Amino acid sequence: MVHVYNCHPFSSQQIVQVEQEPGLICCGGGALFVVATGGCKVEAYNLEKEGCPLICRFATMGTVKSIQHSRMGDYLVTIEGKNCATYLRAYTNWRYQAEGKARVGVRLLGHLLRGASVRGGAQMEIIEIPLSERPVAVACCPVTGDLLVGCENTLVLFTLRRQNQQSQNQSQQMVQSTWTNSQQSSSQSQGQIMDSNPNFLDFERSVILHLSQMKPKQVALCGEYVAVQGELEVLVVKLETSSDPKTLEESDTKKNHLEDHVDFQILPIHQELLGDRAKDCDIAVSIEKTGLEDSKGQYTLSYVLFRRFTPDFFQGCSVEETQLHSLQLYPLFTGNQSMSLQEPSCVFCFFSLPSAGYLYSLKGGVELLSAYQYPEKVLKAVLTDYLLHVITKSALQCFTVRCAAVAARIEDPYIDSTMKACPPCSMEVCALRIQLFIGLRSVCVYGHHVVLLSAADAETTEEPERTTQRRGLSRKWTISSPKETSTAGHGWNLYVVDTVSPLTLYQEMVEYSQRYAETNPQAQSLRHLLSEAHLLLRTSLLQTSEQQRIIEEDSSPSLQADTEGPSVKQAAVRTDSTELEEAFKQNCAQLGDCFSRGSQRECHLALPYYRMSGLSVTELMARNRPLAGRPQSYGPGFLFYLKHYLFEETEQVLSQEAADEVIDIFSQSEPSQLVSVCASPSLINTSPAKTLQILQHLENTAGVSVPLTTTMATMMLRLEDLPEYTRLMERHAEMVLVYGFIEEPRLLLHGGDGGQHAHVRPTALTRQLAKSQPGLLVAAVVALHENNKVQLQHADHIFKELDCENCLQVDFWEAMLMASSQETIIQELLFRVASVYIDRLTNTPSETHTNGPHAPSKRRPLKSADDLINSCSHYGALYPWLIVLNPAHTTSSQHQEALYKLQSLLCGPSLSVGSVMPLMERLSDETLWGFSLHLLCATRRGQYDSSIEKLLDRCPQAIIAYANHHLQDSHMVLWWQKLLPELCNRTRVAADNSILLAALKETLVVVAMETSPTEFLELMPEDGTASYFLPYLLTCSQRHLLA
Repeated sequence: MVHVYNCHPFSSQQIVQVEQEPGLICCGGGALFVVATGGCKVEAYNLEKEGCPLICRFATMGTVKSIQHSRMGDYLVTIEGKNCATYLRAYTNWRYQAEGKARVGVRLLGHLLRGASVRGGAQMEIIEIPLSERPVAVACCPVTGDLLVGCENTLVLFTLRRQNQQSQNQSQQMVQSTWTNSQQSSSQSQGQIMDSNPNFLDFERSVILHLSQMKPKQVALCGEYVAVQGELEVLVVKLETSSDPKTLEESDTKKNHLEDHVDFQILPIHQELLGDRAKDCDIAVSIEKTGLEDSKGQYTLSYVLFRRFTPDFFQGCSVEETQLHSLQLYPLFTGNQSMSLQEPSCVFCFFSLPSAGYLYSLKGGVELLSAYQYPEKVLKAVLTDYLLHVITKSALQCFTVRCAAVAARIEDPYIDSTMKACPPCSMEVCALRIQLFIGLRSVCVYGHHVVLLSAADAETTEEPERTTQRRGLSRKWTISSPKETSTAGHGWNLYVVDTVSPLTLYQEMVEYSQRYAETNPQAQSLRHLLSEAHLLLRTSLLQTSEQQRIIEEDSSPSLQADTEGPSVKQAAVRTDSTELEEAFKQNCAQLGDCFSRGSQRECHLALPYYRMSGLSVTELMARNRPLAGRPQSYGPGFLFYLKHYLFEETEQVLSQEAADEVIDIFSQSEPSQLVSVCASPSLINTSPAKTLQILQHLENTAGVSVPLTTTMATMMLRLEDLPEYTRLMERHAEMVLVYGFIEEPRLLLHGGDGGQHAHVRPTALTRQLAKSQPGLLVAAVVALHENNKVQLQHADHIFKELDCENCLQVDFWEAMLMASSQETIIQELLFRVASVYIDRLTNTPSETHTNGPHAPSKRRPLKSADDLINSCSHYGALYPWLIVLNPAHTTSSQHQEALYKLQSLLCGPSLSVGSVMPLMERLSDETLWGFSLHLLCATRRGQYDSSIEKLLDRCPQAIIAYANHHLQDSHMVLWWQKLLPELCNRTRVAADNSILLAALKETLVVVAMETSPTEFLELMPEDGTASYFLPYLLTCSQRHLLA
């Protein structure tokens, strides 16, 4: 369905003063080219100046039957007839005729002029392009300037070459700027070409495509895409260069298969084949080598699109009513493309029947974007960035296009999200106001100029319908060729109609939409019209960014001598861009209003459009406030936006008035969301008394819940009513409260959704819990971390904000060690708590370190060393020999607790000793407790020999307990290989040392039990007293006999 809106896209029109009746027209490069009826002369008029003054005129070598202008290279290509022969010619440097120069050079393709012709200065050249077949249609690539010629059974592609290297580099830098800057004046174009080193353009035949079962009527070329239109079908293929040779056996087979039916005229059926399916069509395309493959690589061909139409004779449809016309390939560049790229981001294919037009997108997947249903028979159509212009015999009409919707999604693949949005590519098109004319025959477009050729007294009688043979086995029909223009006619006119600026058309669309907004704010037409305006602005912004880059390129010293011109242009473009961006934000707000009141199916679109509008939540609430006399209700789209705004972390804090209004909105619309709404950091200024009243009403109606109770306690805290706060918090057990915090984490902390460096801050409830219920706070934060509600670094930041780095933060780490199962986090936490314990042991004796980052706190820790040993597997039970080394009440309780916890960690299985060894160097081993820690580290690292020696030196009374615990299994041999010799040597020196003698006796008992009598005798010292060792030897022998 096509929507019709009474918006006028045209601003003014003028008549071009042409002496003779125009037969053919085309435009490009700021100029309008007119070929007189039956004449051999081309006149160029300046479209950018008032009255369209004549630029130049020059004669052609034959009667012009078709004329095209190339944006790249600024040349004209014609199909001419003379003496019953058809020729293809290109006219380059035609602007030099404006200076009255009569010099014209004529040459063949590939043969540059030499001698006096070049020395005489710049001149217009006519390039004769020989062909083996009669040319039927011609097209120029808007991106590269290449030339595509359609013959009766072949397509020939010519590559544009620039022979002057100095100017070639500058031309290549402006590949995109030449065709996108439609506002560039003809004088600038003339100045670029009239250079001291002019371009000598030439063409090189690069590839020939042979077609079967299809006779070209129109052709189009854009980059790698080639389109050909027959009588009833359109085929689009893609030509790419590749180093891998490929054969075309499949095409040949298809051709031979079809040749078997040459005796029959097969009636084709309607077909639409997109993408890879297009190769299944019955038109075979083969590539003929031209000898250039060695330098350019092999050409490979892939099918892109095939569409065939069939007249419905049973419905009274004639062949002429199914005749295709207006084939066009249209490129579009996006704003994020570099100037050095030649390949456009989007390529569109348009073709039309007299009753309907079709627009396809080719890149990124072939897709039918729009189907245009015309109200009457259309003679010709032209596609532009903004609009589709079509002419009938009596009117010029414009339709909207979807090019901007495709370009927006290619430029930003994530545009359809909660942050951005764009109307869909499949949205129905609309027709704008019709401009009436008489006897329209042709149309062409350049920038915002639409050129129309009309002839009021042109032949109007319709040709009689051709009869078709209805009997026999075959049915054939023919399509009439274009009618020859009457030479005796008069009353013709050549109009230049200027379209309004996109911003003006947008403003008219907005005014037009107000009619729907006043009568039915939820009307589909209102949404559709605002979406059309949105796409119009997107296209304008895209063109503005292109113009900015073009001016920046032109302002380079190597390309532009005048430094004032570009600055003025840049200022004008920036002004236009600012106005367009403001209009774009306004349009996003209007679309957000539409979707905020729309149906549940599309209400989610209010969120991205409101975000793109840049309006604050206060302004949006004012836009959505129910009007007086209407039901007090808010649209689902607005509530959807408001919930996302409140539930996602934001730094924007609402005033008390706005915050109270938000509470009122949800109390009326969605009371179940009140707890989450109250927890939002944006509503920190809400009135606690009023909010508490609403929450109490919710509790009376919906019942008691933990998050609701906690939210009410938070409001009591803000009212400084601590007794009532305590009463509410005591309603539920601590573990039940923890589950409530898991359900709504923002009751404890705000921020943290922005990654590692996001600003996280505690709430007032968190600060109160740190004072009154630290255990509940630690348990809640641990639960939040384990349920992926908060990250470890954010939790650390919370405790730093609370000034609890040395107490609650360490308690949190210890609690995390009990709860976490992630190995990386466990190792990180083990290192942290070990460093804290070492800091406490280092700083406790000295009063100068009490203000350090981990200085001891007067508050007792939540978990003692015994609690951690009993509840956490990472803390091990203290070794028995540590009891001998640990001091008894010789240090403070904090010091002793830190010592026990560090010893327990070293006795546990998880702590990596190597990671804490650099920290252990800060602890002196002069004290017994310090010595015990170093001895633990050495033992964990397997240094038993040195540990035995150190222990015998410092505390021999602990050696037996140490040996009983560590010298077991594979280390049992150390009893007699290390401990026994050491004790013998030391008792020999100090014979009266009762501690060493007792240790020696215990060692001999163990050795006697673990060795044989022979081994025991070998271990006895040579100077030892036999009577001393005899009882142990006897015990060893008896055990051996019993064994």
